[in-house]
Amino acid sequence: MVNLAHRQVEGTDWPYSEFADYDLGQAVAHMTIQATTMGLSCRQFRAFDLEKLTDDLRVPAGWAIVSMTAIGRASDNGSSRERRSIDDIRLLRRCPITSGM
Repeated sequence: MVNLAHRQVEGTDWPYSEFADYDLGQAVAHMTIQATTMGLSCRQFRAFDLEKLTDDLRVPAGWAIVSMTAIGRASDNGSSRERRSIDDIRLLRRCPITSGM
């Protein structure tokens, strides 16, 4: 899951909301709680190529990628596994994000 915040009004230097990052944090927290009730685990992270991801997803002006959240089932055997290649985990291209979100 890519977590974005609406930081500026398009075409201006006006802040969209001074609470955009706070609101996003609340949304991710609630998503994490919901996932937990469904037996899933979440891991929020910021270790990715921000510029490339922004370009790939065509993030519109005024929006910013803040973090990502991996959602899935945690391993219960505790053993390590082989790391997947980038090709195995590449995101599917979907409809570009529009400013009318």
